[in-house]
Amino acid sequence: MSESEVAGSDIYLHTSVSFEKGKKYMVCAKSGHGKTSLLNFIYGCNRAFDGTIDYGMPVSDPFQLRHDKLSYLFQDLCLFSELTALENVRLKNNLTHFKSEAEMEALLAAVLPAEKKDQPVRTLSLGQRQRVAAVRALCQPFEFLLLDEPFSHIDRQNAQTLADLVCHEVDAQGAGLVVTALDAIDYFHFDTIWNL
Repeated sequence: MSESEVAGSDIYLHTSVSFEKGKKYMVCAKSGHGKTSLLNFIYGCNRAFDGTIDYGMPVSDPFQLRHDKLSYLFQDLCLFSELTALENVRLKNNLTHFKSEAEMEALLAAVLPAEKKDQPVRTLSLGQRQRVAAVRALCQPFEFLLLDEPFSHIDRQNAQTLADLVCHEVDAQGAGLVVTALDAIDYFHFDTIWNL
């Protein structure tokens, strides 16, 4: 992105920006203005930026952060299309053993019709897949949860249900929440709203 594109940003080109555990942040911007890039920088899957990111601890391997410090709901979901909804969630949980089988199934049952959990993800609607990916992001310990346009394909009722699950898990872990959106959303009580 050019300097003129980020000139009015509350984040880009500033000398320091901080995200604190226990707080909720919304980052708003038009499509193509760097929301996904910002989350990718934080998550460590894109290093094409000037400056540094200080995690408050030495980090030699981004995978260390992703195991128990950061969880990410990618905009493109990154689900395995041939696996079922439950298998996609279980796959993530098998890395951390954070949730019991009953807890995983309860999370899925809150956002997905019961008969859908054992269907291949490729057979689900885009909104259903988005909810599966969100549940998968909740099945690990984290200090920050990153959600990239998490409600873009979900109706208001299902979005509120998902937001309530997210808030419960974020609060239970004392974690921070960073949500990107095209426009302001009211599913969370944000401590800070930044325009990108």
